Amino acid sequence: MGVSTSSPEKGIASVTVSFPPVNALPVDGWFALADAVRAAGRDPRTRCVVLAAEGRGFNAGVDIKELQTGGPGALIGANRGCFEAFAAVYECEVPVIAAVQGFCLGGGVGLAGTADVVVAAEDAVFGLPELDRGALGAATHLARLVPPHLLRALYFTARTVTAAELRAHGSVWRVVKRSELLPAALELAREIAAKDGELLRLAKAALNGIDPVDVRRSYRFEQGFTFEAAVSGVADRVRGTFGRDGEA
Repeated sequence: MGVSTSSPEKGIASVTVSFPPVNALPVDGWFALADAVRAAGRDPRTRCVVLAAEGRGFNAGVDIKELQTGGPGALIGANRGCFEAFAAVYECEVPVIAAVQGFCLGGGVGLAGTADVVVAAEDAVFGLPELDRGALGAATHLARLVPPHLLRALYFTARTVTAAELRAHGSVWRVVKRSELLPAALELAREIAAKDGELLRLAKAALNGIDPVDVRRSYRFEQGFTFEAAVSGVADRVRGTFGRDGEA
């Protein structure tokens, strides 16, 4: 259980998350993920990072049980951990490919939305159940996957969108069978890693520099409303109706 890094091929680093049963990450898990991605990107031998997960789904967001029992410190820690993990993926010095299977919810959308490329299994679904979980956030990252009006509909309803639908919007590179997910991600990573390493890093920095939205500032703005919902009691009221076995 935790975050591990391997090198399946020359020039490729694979960062894998495993927090059974649903990959809902505790505070320490978000920081561990951020550290692993940043370390992989700093390694001069790395030209591409594949972000993957073991188990039923890619990522179910933050650990709601930790928020329910950890007091204000747990919320602050989750906010900071998510911020660091999303920033680490976005700012990784080399391209990051997210290999997504099953559910990609809440913080999972934050990770996929900040990745450079998304490869998804046929069973992958993406969404922000935040309004059903007494939280807010990651609209910044969903906005990188879907058009504006669809973003609002998904956010207000807490509905999900399939990998095939995102493929139609151009935000998913390929949709493949579950068994073919990692091979497909590695195939693309191999093609990217064949490029000149220095030029790849310059290209990543250049593309980040021309993004129309500052994702760090935008997400930080969202987090202010998450905190407001918490201190006003709204979050606890909504979260109190959420089942003990759930995640967000």
